[in-house]
Amino acid sequence: MTAREWGMLLALATVWGGSFFFNEVAVRDLPVFTVVVGRVALAAVLLLAVLRLRGERLPRGGRIWAAFACMGLMNNALPFSLIVWGQQHIASGVASILNAATPLFTVLLAHLLTRDERMTGGRIAGVLAGFAGVAVMIGAGALRDLGVHVAAQVMCLGGAMSYALAGIYGRRFRAMGVSPMGTATGQVISSSLILIPLVLIIDRPWTLPPPGPAAIGALVGVATLSTALAYTLYFRILATAGATNLLLVTFLVPASAILLGTLILGEVLLLRHMIGMALIGAGLAAIDGRPWRRLTRAMRR
Repeated sequence: MTAREWGMLLALATVWGGSFFFNEVAVRDLPVFTVVVGRVALAAVLLLAVLRLRGERLPRGGRIWAAFACMGLMNNALPFSLIVWGQQHIASGVASILNAATPLFTVLLAHLLTRDERMTGGRIAGVLAGFAGVAVMIGAGALRDLGVHVAAQVMCLGGAMSYALAGIYGRRFRAMGVSPMGTATGQVISSSLILIPLVLIIDRPWTLPPPGPAAIGALVGVATLSTALAYTLYFRILATAGATNLLLVTFLVPASAILLGTLILGEVLLLRHMIGMALIGAGLAAIDGRPWRRLTRAMRR
């Protein structure tokens, strides 16, 4: 990837890492599915407004909107539902480790389903190092819980595989001539239409007490930064760098969440966090390839 693409990937990890903070505040007053639907629906309204200000229009045609619906299902509705169900039975640390399997699934599936994102030794080694980094960062307590509540863990792995398939599937929008902004908007609109019936059946939001200002602020934050801005970055990276490179962000999200917690919430940065981040950095370097090539040349000289 180019330096610009790495910069966008780090920015994406930061805004997605911030979603943990926003969600933690929002779910104090609102049920999970209400937060999820509010997140994608507010993001859809915001992106539509931005699209109009830029003078762009949403694409028309049943083929493109069917693709948006598939993307919304695989990238939001299905993984959100699977992971939320899984987290009712397992700790968030275990769920984070399982979600970090997304790049591993992506490397394997991209090798089978694409012609230009082939599996290499460097990619596999990098993905395994990054996965180990996430596991170390989360801690041994979560690792001890692996294998407990197997069905819930399978659900979380299903969510990770769904994210991987969405990253590969989403490559088609560039070939269709849809801009990253148009793709992000179409996807969150489709996600909203899929998820709204779920929230009406499960949460029945009209029966809930009104949320407080903190919850409203968190919902606006997660919609604008962690969804609208995040998906604009997501589809820009996907269009130029491919699915495998894009979904490395799942390694960086826990690191950014921990750093944000340290800088903003006063949480303590532990030794295991620094070791985990170092492993993630080594994994990213192995996947990128350039640092290792430079080191090899320097050693030869």
